[in-house]
Amino acid sequence: MRTFDLAPLYRATVGFDRVADLMDRVLADTATAATYPPYNIEKTDENAYRISIAVAGFSDEDLSVEVREGALIVSAKKADEDDTRTYLHRGIATRAFERRFALADHVRVDGASTLNGMLHIDLVREVPEALKPRRIAIAKGDTVNTQALAAE
Repeated sequence: MRTFDLAPLYRATVGFDRVADLMDRVLADTATAATYPPYNIEKTDENAYRISIAVAGFSDEDLSVEVREGALIVSAKKADEDDTRTYLHRGIATRAFERRFALADHVRVDGASTLNGMLHIDLVREVPEALKPRRIAIAKGDTVNTQALAAE
């Protein structure tokens, strides 16, 4: 397995700590990537996304969805049951889990719902007006402020 040293990135940049931390997490998680529960990430619109997680066997009360420190954290813990059933085969996993998804700036969780054993989490990217591209009008003639230029 190949490992990457991100130390040069830290000492050669200022203000990119979040990007470097994200790269560190992704590279570290690749080797030990959990496969439970399975999930999909889909783009439903230009600025909308949906994460769908298979949560068969969990009730709404067993599930937790929260946003903390720029990450979406989905966790589940099955309530302790006084189970007197005897299983011949138990193929539906209901073990506890925690899934983390790093959220980009200006992405917010719009809502979460369960349907047919799937947890759907809708996300929306809301780019502030100040960051959206804007068109600059080009004036005719000489409109340069000569007083401001002379003061420099």
